[in-house]
Amino acid sequence: MNPDAAKLWHGPRWTLALLLACMGMVGPFSIDTYLPAFNGIAASLGATPVQMQQTLSSYLLGFALMNLFHGALSDSWGRRPVILAGTALFALASLGCALSGSIGSLVLFRAIQGLSAGAGMVVSRAIIRDLFAPTDAQRVMSQVTIYFGIAPAVAPLIGGLLFAHLGWHAIFWLLVGVGCALGAACWRWLPETLHASQRHPLAFGHLLRGYAQLLRHPKFLALVVASGVPFNGMFLYVLSAPVFLGTLLHLEPTQFFWLFLLNIAGIMAGAWLSGRWAGRSKPRHQVRHGFLIMLLVSAANIALNIAFEPRAWWALFPVALFSFGWALMVPVVTLMSLDQVPERRGMASSVQSCLGSLANAFVAGVIAPLVMHSALALALTSAALMMIGIVAWLWVKPRLG
Repeated sequence: MNPDAAKLWHGPRWTLALLLACMGMVGPFSIDTYLPAFNGIAASLGATPVQMQQTLSSYLLGFALMNLFHGALSDSWGRRPVILAGTALFALASLGCALSGSIGSLVLFRAIQGLSAGAGMVVSRAIIRDLFAPTDAQRVMSQVTIYFGIAPAVAPLIGGLLFAHLGWHAIFWLLVGVGCALGAACWRWLPETLHASQRHPLAFGHLLRGYAQLLRHPKFLALVVASGVPFNGMFLYVLSAPVFLGTLLHLEPTQFFWLFLLNIAGIMAGAWLSGRWAGRSKPRHQVRHGFLIMLLVSAANIALNIAFEPRAWWALFPVALFSFGWALMVPVVTLMSLDQVPERRGMASSVQSCLGSLANAFVAGVIAPLVMHSALALALTSAALMMIGIVAWLWVKPRLG
């Protein structure tokens, strides 16, 4: 924690949470806005479904790879320069997407978007622990998650309307504006939160030793798996939205927002409850409750898909309840993982985001295309991803002391 933390932010805590949430929402927002235009982009560029899927997986792969460095760079250069550089590159990459005339160029600029979009998400976690002690950090993390949920809730609706009325290029022009506005806000209001005494030299050997330390840290890795892999149990449905919503549930592109709205409502409710419980309930109890909710919901989702044909009026709610359980436990597990290596929180956040994003990219590029055409297969795969998180948590829990 920065010894001068009390002097760095003079406004209300919720305004800092809002700014950090805006920084973190860039990644999911740039996914959710263009999903309703998936088929329209394919038709416009003459792309196959597999090629269109690569616009998503290339983004996620770039997101994962660069996330490995955002935090490490912020440990050396400071939090603020990394954020400002990331938002500038994101705006330029979005401009490239807006001007793309072929599927190849779109895939390329989506990858560059991914390289830059994770800066806010990674560095914001380190900023929270720079400024706050554990209990207050959990409250702020929960506030960030609540605000963070607003953008993905409205993103598919905005994307669908822009696509319907102005064409798919308008979606990426919007992202150009988002990048520019966020960069200006961070330039104006975001303080530097990394104390000069806590900076690490940026040297290749030093970085390798830091990464090696984290990758040899079994408790840190288990906590990363416990928080990150279950997320894909919900994210799988987002990745499969064009088929799950359009083909299986027979919804129009302008109706895709229902999945995102319910999903984000679950995340916001879980994050709100997590913040309310901070300092009142043992962190491990929150994690247990979150996993129990996800386990029960997954079992119900499988049973419903075995018994009935998928229909929008019921098939969207298990995903929302799953998201509620995940959001209830993830602020706690995230902070636990960062506190395993308090001297390298930026790098720890980078590795955490990188590993989670690699899992997201694998699910997007390999698993989702295999199971997206069956509602039962989606439910079974979601449950399997959640079980990986439970196993990791059960292993690490008695070892946390």
